Amino acid sequence: MIKILANDGMEADAVKALTEAGFQVQTEKINPEALPSRINDFEVLTVRSATKVRKELIDQMTRTRLIIRGGVGLDNIDVEYAQSKGITVRNTPLASSLSVAELVFAHLFGLARFLHDSNRQMPVNGSSQFNELKKKYTNGFELRGKTLGLIGFGNIGAETARIAIGLGMKVMAFDVFPSTRNLRLQLPDDQTLVLPLTTTDKERVLENADFISIHAAGSQEVLSREDFERMKTGVVIINCARGGVIKEEVLLEFLNKGKVSFAGLDVYEEEPTRNTALLQHPRVSLTPHIGASTLEAQKRIGEEVVSIIKGFEFKM
Repeated sequence: MIKILANDGMEADAVKALTEAGFQVQTEKINPEALPSRINDFEVLTVRSATKVRKELIDQMTRTRLIIRGGVGLDNIDVEYAQSKGITVRNTPLASSLSVAELVFAHLFGLARFLHDSNRQMPVNGSSQFNELKKKYTNGFELRGKTLGLIGFGNIGAETARIAIGLGMKVMAFDVFPSTRNLRLQLPDDQTLVLPLTTTDKERVLENADFISIHAAGSQEVLSREDFERMKTGVVIINCARGGVIKEEVLLEFLNKGKVSFAGLDVYEEEPTRNTALLQHPRVSLTPHIGASTLEAQKRIGEEVVSIIKGFEFKM
């Protein structure tokens, strides 16, 4: 029987589908210290972002032939090294695109109307503080007509662009691999509008965007100090991609200067983050790495994982 270790958990329907297909699935997590000595109990290892699959663990794999990352990024797996050892590495690049894109706009809408702060500041007993807060939050802004700049234009970036266009925003995108994507907008009566969007220069995006959302695939820095200097004064930064693509100390510096007016973050250089200056900043909206954490995304991820495993040729 093929045994699967779902070390960061697996959606219940996916576990059921695999079990009914004759696979044995373990969802009980094995801690990093014990994993090297236990890994060869399994032909398949599935992970999310928590479990790190580095060279040291891969060197212990003699039975494991398939590693699946339930999600988009593969930065927690030494992919090339695993492949050099004859181990197949797969991910589920499409399943969570909509969920992450919607979280980008959850941060944007919240920041636009100060929800991240007003929810904490509302008085318990309806005192005069209520009117003080009403005055404090009178300078909100609308998204319609503003320019959204995307740094990274893969599946999630394209989904983010589609939502932005539907809201009446202008969109500019940069990617290290220039491309044109056809964005499908659903209209009433099952009609579909297809709009092509072509990437442009990074400098042009930085200089013209009112909001910048990062969708880079890896965890390497993509916005340097010089990049921040190029941005409009008052720009809003959203990072629901990977921790490390922007340096938190640089972001804080430009927030405190006023160059960046607000930031929305779902990912951090260190998780869980201990950056109290970031956690307590009044102009930062925070979520705990939940970009793909919707019921729908988890279901789609589970379905893709099941499909990959069922289609894999296990050599006994």
